[in-house]
Amino acid sequence: MAATLPELETVTLRRGASNGAELRIELNRPERMNAWDKQLGIDLLAAVELATGDDGVRAVTITGAGRAFSSGADLRSGFDLTPAGRPDVGAALRERYHPIITGVRRMPKPVLAAVNGPAAGIGCSLALACELVLATESAYLLLAFVNIGLVPDGGLSVFVPARAGAGRAAEMALLGERVPAARASAWGLVDRLVSDDSFGAEVDALAERLATGPTRAYAAAKVQLNARAYAGLDEQLELEASLQEEMAGSADFDEGVSAFVEKRPPRFAGN
Repeated sequence: MAATLPELETVTLRRGASNGAELRIELNRPERMNAWDKQLGIDLLAAVELATGDDGVRAVTITGAGRAFSSGADLRSGFDLTPAGRPDVGAALRERYHPIITGVRRMPKPVLAAVNGPAAGIGCSLALACELVLATESAYLLLAFVNIGLVPDGGLSVFVPARAGAGRAAEMALLGERVPAARASAWGLVDRLVSDDSFGAEVDALAERLATGPTRAYAAAKVQLNARAYAGLDEQLELEASLQEEMAGSADFDEGVSAFVEKRPPRFAGN
């Protein structure tokens, strides 16, 4: 294991349980509720690749700084622009977001999502890509895409139905409403629900258990889940990206973003 960890601009890395056998990855843009801008995507991908390649890391925990796990994509600075001047959603998904999600799923060691607050959009994708989701009672999950004229991405069209069923996936995708952590737990989206006061201790205890467990057996269990519950993930990610590119070119997306920035209800025209 390397003696030191790299310093990243928007992600904090530290060694945790069992003499560094756990790698703690903390999204660190608390002033933006850990929204994903381009730099956070670059840093998080680097962190996932580091965790995968370091044989001394036997378990990974992903959490957020401040009061949020992640509020999703940063609409102000999360995307490069296409030649037509529109957000290049497809490039962000294919170049940064997808490798992070598939990297978590295929990492040969367990990954714990420690959801300390809102997990929305791609933040929800990141949480549900992990094997285990531990959340505070005050947290919530949110597929906010439809509220700005977009569709779920980052693997959510695989992860939510796999965990909660097609009906609840449709409800989350079409209504864009918050799912409080207690309801998310009842639906199977959250594996362990803990009080806000006990959150830190519960995360540390579960991370310790994973970091000292049978790493190869954990990795093999992930292979099984990927082959059955998450079969076709790559193809579905590409479908999500293609549809999201189409939606990002729509008038409804323009209206949704304008309404978001202006803090008013959107007036969608259906085109």
